[in-house]
Formats: sequence, structure tokens, C-alpha cells
Amino acid sequence: MELATRRLLLREFHGTDHAAVHEFASDPEVVRYTDWGPNDPQDTAAFLREVAEYATRTPRSTFALAIVNPAVGTLIGSIQLAKSETAPRQAEIGYVLARPWCGHGYATEASKALMRFGFDHLGLRTVNATCDPANSASARVLTKIGMRPAGRRHRYLRGQWRDRLFFAATAAG
Repeated sequence: MELATRRLLLREFHGTDHAAVHEFASDPEVVRYTDWGPNDPQDTAAFLREVAEYATRTPRSTFALAIVNPAVGTLIGSIQLAKSETAPRQAEIGYVLARPWCGHGYATEASKALMRFGFDHLGLRTVNATCDPANSASARVLTKIGMRPAGRRHRYLRGQWRDRLFFAATAAG
């Protein structure tokens, strides 16, 4: 699967992506607000095996894709759309970018494309996302892609209960 935007290519992960993925997935600053990480090399390898397995499922319910900047030929991050197991027309989106690529609109561009894919091709009714209340950059991205704040949720993350902002967007029409 591939999705192209004006500046990006969203594609399946390749076995040769380990170094690029590990560079951002092991960066404590990059994963400060995520539900996982920082990764060790084995964690990154396990992630790549897991996303390769997602791509083979029929029907496919998780779309974990590499974010690539084709102008420089660099994998700059990861994005995922995962359909709900209990509500088939709902999904959750999440993304992470390597530090040098933050603040240039890439997360917004990639998220818009994958969310549109979910609505147009998967027949989703709702796409949700969460972010740490301190992660104002991610909250701005979610707002820019048309999501609206929908309250707060608590999740058990990294051994403790943490507050999360909850966002949602619904399909037009």
C-alpha cells in the first residue's frame, strides 16, 4: 500500500528500514509523549515484524506505514491507522516523526492523507486520536486535520495511569 501527498510518500515498511526507524524510535525526546519507547534494537526489530504481519492480514485492520520524504529519499517517521476491534467503523490514528522533521507540517500532511483513506476507502465513520496534554504540537496537528477535542481519557501507560486528551473526527455526510 502506498499513499502519496504533495511532499510525502506513505508506504509499507521494508526490512531495510531498521536503522531509520530505530533512529527516531530510540530518541527519548521523540518518544517522550508516546505509549512506547524509547526502543532498543530488539524493540525496533519486533515493531518491523509486527507491522509486516499487519500488512498480510485479510481483512486488514491496521495500516502502519513509513513516512518518507521522497525529495531526499529519507524515512522521516511512522503513522498508523488501526480499526477498532469492537466498533468496526471506528479507528485510531497516531504518528511520530524524527526530530529534524518536526515543525514542518509533515505530521499534518501524512495524517490528513491516512485519515482520508480511512473515510473514503475503509468506510470509517469516526477516527479518534489521543495525545498527552503537554504535547501541544500534536494537539495542533489533530486540530489542523479536522479533529475536535472530545474530552479526556485515562490510559495505563509505562506503568502508571496518565491523562490523555481525546480527539475525534467524523466522516462528512
